[in-house]
Amino acid sequence: MIVFDLQCPEGHTFEGWFDDSLDFEKQLKSDLLTCPVCESTGISKLPSAFAIGTAASPHQASQALPAEALAAIGKKMCEFVENNFDNVGADFATEALKMRYGVSKQRNIRGYSTEKEEKMLKDEGIDFLKIPIIEPDPSE
Repeated sequence: MIVFDLQCPEGHTFEGWFDDSLDFEKQLKSDLLTCPVCESTGISKLPSAFAIGTAASPHQASQALPAEALAAIGKKMCEFVENNFDNVGADFATEALKMRYGVSKQRNIRGYSTEKEEKMLKDEGIDFLKIPIIEPDPSE
């Protein structure tokens, strides 16, 4: 899965999720990409802010985020999810379906699911995001 920042001719920006860059090109050529705001086509890819730092030179190494900073970002993200999402555990797919079809109220949920359940959720048009959970440091 790959995420691109996209823009329509009217200047609206949004994300697009694709299996790979070939999938993006195929959808672009088939005019399957439309702006979620104005529904215009003619979508273009924006430069991404994502970068991977290397230690190829001392100057480049000084620009890379230290491991401690990356760990702190990961910890903050996990704390946010833990504090703002209901943990439904193994019932993630079931709860997502209930919300999709109005059986239960919309809310932020977290949990886990099997590959088969994830495929079913995608087939049902349910968007979800898989994020790694960092186990807490036992010394803290």
